[in-house]
Amino acid sequence: MEIIGKVMCYDWGKLGQQSFVAQLAQANNDQLEVKPDCPYAELWMGDHVNGPATVKRDGKGLDETIRADPVGMIGSATGRLPFLLKVLSIRKALSVQVHPDKVEAEKLHRQFPDIYKDPNHKPELAIALTDFQALCGFRPYAEIGDLLQKSPELQELLGENVLTKFAATDESAVKIAYEQLMHSGPDAVQRCIERIADRMRSSDTEPSELGDLFQRLYADFGCDVGVLSIYFLNYLRLKPGQAIYLAANVPHAYLDGDCVECMACSDNVVRAGLTPKFKDVDTLLRLVAYDCRPGDAMLFQPTLLNLLEEPFTRTFLPPVPDFAVAEISVPSRVGEYSVSNPAHGSILLVVGGKAKLTIAGSDEIMLSMGKIVFLPSSVGRKVLLVLEEAGEPFLAFQAMANDFE
Repeated sequence: MEIIGKVMCYDWGKLGQQSFVAQLAQANNDQLEVKPDCPYAELWMGDHVNGPATVKRDGKGLDETIRADPVGMIGSATGRLPFLLKVLSIRKALSVQVHPDKVEAEKLHRQFPDIYKDPNHKPELAIALTDFQALCGFRPYAEIGDLLQKSPELQELLGENVLTKFAATDESAVKIAYEQLMHSGPDAVQRCIERIADRMRSSDTEPSELGDLFQRLYADFGCDVGVLSIYFLNYLRLKPGQAIYLAANVPHAYLDGDCVECMACSDNVVRAGLTPKFKDVDTLLRLVAYDCRPGDAMLFQPTLLNLLEEPFTRTFLPPVPDFAVAEISVPSRVGEYSVSNPAHGSILLVVGGKAKLTIAGSDEIMLSMGKIVFLPSSVGRKVLLVLEEAGEPFLAFQAMANDFE
């Protein structure tokens, strides 16, 4: 069944037709009027209570449709999808954040239900659609120490005790330094950031990627403490098709670009910087994982599950049962292509190219950019794509539960 995604207009989204979310959403729903000054940030495709998709044929919510026939829809009596599929178009950085694991999510929901609105964990996967920038995980120990040595402003903010621990290669130095940073008073943080900005403006040194990022975040967020997280967290620049997986408690912030994102069905976020929203600094510092790794180690690699029958399908299989994502990229010269539909159903989002989706005993569905199809478990394990010559590869992403053996 065709579904219409839910558009979310958050401040950080790209504006008007510059937003790939807006382009997809308008192709998905020709009734949508795209306003040039509106930030089209996210397109949600799932049954999450905060933004369920709509079934095109009858206007009902996908959540309602699944609850009416859970076994036929998702092969289970649970009555809801375990995953949420999204597309993001990012103009301005999202907050520095972590997501709690299941135990912490349940506890936070009990204690602060107005802030943490559900009891589920929120591991997530982001696959770049365009050049994509993110902060992700702590930099290697030596790299953080080197950046501190080059910044007299940060040295003053963090104090001699922290610098001594780095000099002694004390393993606790990163934790102590980041806690000191996040607990610094607003006046001290403002003084540090403004002095760094002044030094960059007056310096004759060559521009650097980190310097450019600092100035961009400073322009957008002023003296928010999250601006200084760039000296602690890996700065990743992904190419289309590259992905990062964000397990519980991994600090991160998306900065720029477009991506497909899939996650456990939750909206729990613990924020601590680059945001006007509530900053739960103490909770973030209690949960955050101080696992210092090189940026390249944060990239998440896909798997070819069925090379003979599905050679153009790469599947991202995170270490959680909630979700997996298949990237289906079929050259236009291929006439027909088989796509697996797992036992619990799936959601197919078309990003480019044209094809006809054929299921035995059902109507055919024409696929092009923006088309979103919910494939219930009842349609069986295989569907067929008949590709049209569109001058470009057929590209789609398929979200599903991760029940692969």
